[in-house]
Amino acid sequence: MTLSDLIELARPVGYWMNSNQGVVSGSIFISTLVLGWASGIFGALRRRPKFKISTLPGPTFSCTYATGATHNNYEVHRTGIAVYLRIANIGTAASMIEQVSIGYHWNIKPISRLWLKYAIGWHWLKNPTVALSDFQVQIGDNIKFYPFLLQKSGISGGQAETFLEPGRSSSGVVYFEQRDSWGGCFPKSHNKEVLLKISVTDIRGKKHQRKLKIPAVELSEAKKVNPEFGRTLVELHSKSSA
Repeated sequence: MTLSDLIELARPVGYWMNSNQGVVSGSIFISTLVLGWASGIFGALRRRPKFKISTLPGPTFSCTYATGATHNNYEVHRTGIAVYLRIANIGTAASMIEQVSIGYHWNIKPISRLWLKYAIGWHWLKNPTVALSDFQVQIGDNIKFYPFLLQKSGISGGQAETFLEPGRSSSGVVYFEQRDSWGGCFPKSHNKEVLLKISVTDIRGKKHQRKLKIPAVELSEAKKVNPEFGRTLVELHSKSSA
């Protein structure tokens, strides 16, 4: 096929476009609007927060201790868990830390009917407990107080920032107390470490999760960094009973 043949074939298309310039211009305009709208939607969908969860050196540990009471011949125990969290927004949209929950595996045998649910699955503590005093450490003649993430400090009255723009981070201690328990309803430990799953829920309801191991310590060690460790639910119970 020669060049003149191609020109002859294209001639009717050119006549049609010349006689229908309004239709062509309108189609191009509408196509541009649709593509712009679609790209805006896709761009908005791509802009979303993403929280990176890590821990900082400080009060991060699990502690299970006996209360001295019994329930159906089982020794009653309580568990307290503190985690010094750092949460960084590495996404492309701002968001707020709405909730922090922690999960752990129960220390129960495979013959238990709850084994699959809580020894293989996770037992969740869904809401942090208000600590009665600040976590602290003695450094020489001075005392360093650690900030809280979701409650105000009893010393400074301050609280960590929970609204995170992209590229910003916040840090603070979250503290959990489990109610009186018995049997294997406490964190399973291996080599004095407990496997946790940290779940941070943002204001849009999206969950950001990470698994990590934390030390398992005795109550005497826990009280060195917080003299009121493990006392919140006891105090609340005594006041409600008064």
